[in-house]
Amino acid sequence: MNYTEFLKLRVVERHEDGVTIECPLQPFYFNPDGTLHGGLIATVADEAVWFAMVERLGSGIQSTTVELKVNYLRGVKDTAILHGRAKLVKAGRTLCVGTVELLDERSALCAIATVTYMLLGG
Repeated sequence: MNYTEFLKLRVVERHEDGVTIECPLQPFYFNPDGTLHGGLIATVADEAVWFAMVERLGSGIQSTTVELKVNYLRGVKDTAILHGRAKLVKAGRTLCVGTVELLDERSALCAIATVTYMLLGG
């Protein structure tokens, strides 16, 4: 089982400029104060851009994250699902850049992110 499968991430909507993924949340993803761990939010952002990139470029690509920036806008509490709406900004020969809006199950904006992948060939 890979990390994406472990987190049960899946594409729930395809858009002209990207995708929306969802991550069903487990109780152990939350901090002791009841807020969702920031590392999981960053992971969903990273994976959302990856899914958008695969949607555009095909599943045979090899890539790695080279930059990830997250702005946490509010604590995520009392939600069972986190959505990541990724938009590809640029898909070039060596780099792919995307932005992500992260939303709780009530569509409240929780964080925004920019993710850059390096395409490795394949």
